[in-house]
Amino acid sequence: MKILLATYWPIPHLGGVWNYMTQLKKRLELLGHEVDVLGYDEDNLDICMVNSGKKVGRDKLLPLLQAKMNKRNYPELFENKLVEYTEFQRYIFELGVAYFGLEKYDLIHTQDVVSTACIDRIRPPQIPLVATLHGSVAHEIQHQLTTIHNSPNAFMAKAYYEELEKIGATSPEVTIVANNWLKNILTDEFDVAEDQIKVLHYGFDTESFIKQMKAKTLITPPRNKKVIIYTGRLTELKGIQNLLVALGKLKRKRQDWVCWIVGSGDEEAKLRTKSKALGLEDYVYFLGKRDDVPSLLAKSDIYVLPTLLENQPLSLIESQIAGKAAIVSDVGGLPEMVKHKVTGLLTPPGDTNALYENMDLLLSNELLRRNLGSNAKKWGMTHWSIDQGMKSLMEVYNNAISIRKNGDKNVANDSIH
Repeated sequence: MKILLATYWPIPHLGGVWNYMTQLKKRLELLGHEVDVLGYDEDNLDICMVNSGKKVGRDKLLPLLQAKMNKRNYPELFENKLVEYTEFQRYIFELGVAYFGLEKYDLIHTQDVVSTACIDRIRPPQIPLVATLHGSVAHEIQHQLTTIHNSPNAFMAKAYYEELEKIGATSPEVTIVANNWLKNILTDEFDVAEDQIKVLHYGFDTESFIKQMKAKTLITPPRNKKVIIYTGRLTELKGIQNLLVALGKLKRKRQDWVCWIVGSGDEEAKLRTKSKALGLEDYVYFLGKRDDVPSLLAKSDIYVLPTLLENQPLSLIESQIAGKAAIVSDVGGLPEMVKHKVTGLLTPPGDTNALYENMDLLLSNELLRRNLGSNAKKWGMTHWSIDQGMKSLMEVYNNAISIRKNGDKNVANDSIH
């Protein structure tokens, strides 16, 4: 088959979605399929076909939209800045996809509700659509409307994203989620039919990751100090600001540790400032975006994920394959990945004191730390089998083709407008 993997998010990009797409492309091609990968570029401006390097420029599409989507025609669109931004971005995405054309594909596999809603509106009627949702955009926005996107008319953005989530989740023939947490959100809050949803674990190329762990890295731990590591995006939702507060408490009790924060993001400057204010310059190291994460995990002792909202993070999967004791927030899909006191420790999200106490516990108790890591690896090596994940995904593809062929779903959903 000729398959299109598409996302509304910028790619290549730090995070689980891009890693999943590259792994999936590789595996599909090994099975003999031809795969294209499409999304916004790294600057979030142009629509790009990553594997061919072809782009559709934003500057060519924006004037067409601005001529029609103006305050006179759609005054409500300009009442909330987040809604305005997203509407223009999604229509630019839709026009860019239409320019590339979809007629040549046998199946389209999207990675988020926005790209799914857009592509469903313009796909040829015979082409099946499968969506893997890597989280709840509506829930993430709901949180951000109390922080970085707070405004007097935030309720408009809340309603907009809830409708967008519903359209995106109900548009494909099959909607894939990684856990029951997200499945329940979609069925209970967004009226997605239960038989449309498939709970399917991503699968992970454990063999390749273990090989990468053995590669050399120039970063080495200080003598006689344990390494606490965070890997991922530096955004407000990841809760790193709470990790720094907890590390400040930990420093007052003991100094036999360092923390490596691996990744980049919008909050990096603020986090560096906060770390300095807490007197953590000699304890917390911001390593930036790196390609040697497997090697860094191999040199670490404790993995920590202080997130405020999470689905199924790739970074936690990697830490399990690396055999590291994990401290993660008791939120979203994480309790389905970590069994408390067996394969890791669960901590209430935002509770800096509990986070501090769990880090102190694992630094003090080597036996517990090793047992948690060993149990996590045993569970992860079985649970994240890439072969089983691909087998299940091909079953989903065949099911979606059958559904589309037999006409069991509507050809398209309505626009948000």
